Amino acid sequence: MGTLPGRRLVLLLPTVLGVVTLVFAFLHLLPGDPVEIMLGDWAAPADAVALRRDLGLDRPLAAQYVRFVGHAARGDFGQSIAFRAPVARVIADRYPATVELAIAALLLAVGGAVPLGVLAAVWRGRALDRIVRLASLAGVCLPSFWLGPVLMFAFAMRLDWLPVSGRGGLAHLVLPAATLALGMGGILVRLTRASVLAALGEDYVRTARAKGAPRWRAVGVHALRNALVPVVTVLGLQAGALLAGAVITETIFAWPGIGRLVVQAIQARDYPLVQGCVLVIGVTYVAINTAADVLVRAIDPRLAEPA
Repeated sequence: MGTLPGRRLVLLLPTVLGVVTLVFAFLHLLPGDPVEIMLGDWAAPADAVALRRDLGLDRPLAAQYVRFVGHAARGDFGQSIAFRAPVARVIADRYPATVELAIAALLLAVGGAVPLGVLAAVWRGRALDRIVRLASLAGVCLPSFWLGPVLMFAFAMRLDWLPVSGRGGLAHLVLPAATLALGMGGILVRLTRASVLAALGEDYVRTARAKGAPRWRAVGVHALRNALVPVVTVLGLQAGALLAGAVITETIFAWPGIGRLVVQAIQARDYPLVQGCVLVIGVTYVAINTAADVLVRAIDPRLAEPA
């Protein structure tokens, strides 16, 4: 476990345990009796007793925590009240859709933001730079709950180029992925531009140019490699915003992912399902940040920790 990934994995475990603890506390910090909230005021006493036993709420708090951690480690989040199926199975059915949407949004954001940020830095102060900065500012400022309906109205309802909602072929993926990507892309464009500008002023770039390296090589090889370090770092942090934005975006476009499932679980007062969804989202976020941390050190060996 002396390698960097091994050390990061060791640090990952207490973080995941903290996420599990927060999810456990969620049910116990709710005002009122969780069983009454889930079943309603007119539930039969026998049903309330059975649900309390299924949730483990009839045990001491410490025993409930140990039970919850043990079940979570096995991927057992209990039974969904709304779907009448194991929570793990319900989440497993929806999780691939969210992963598909997140990857598409990430590819759109990075594929558009990094080249635009580099071009804006190279052509600093010119018309292209001003246009890119203005567009990136709009992407950062426009919320997904406003941008989603606007894109839906323009490209699905008015122009009839794309389907309105649902999950099917590639066409169904375009609007929700674009909605998620624009906000992240705006941040990455501005960060890439600033990072490339800083790198272009470094001695190693000027030395490369003085030795006859073409401009594209000085920018694309020497400057961009170091400029990507803060971009990858922020990209990992933006994963949290991406997952949070998926709740809104999936609801707007009726995308059958875990974000929409959270909303459905809250509306149905299905707290075992809410706990399972939040735990999966939290663990995914932690894992992505850990992977980004390892990737940053692979890009820039100077940041590698001593063995």
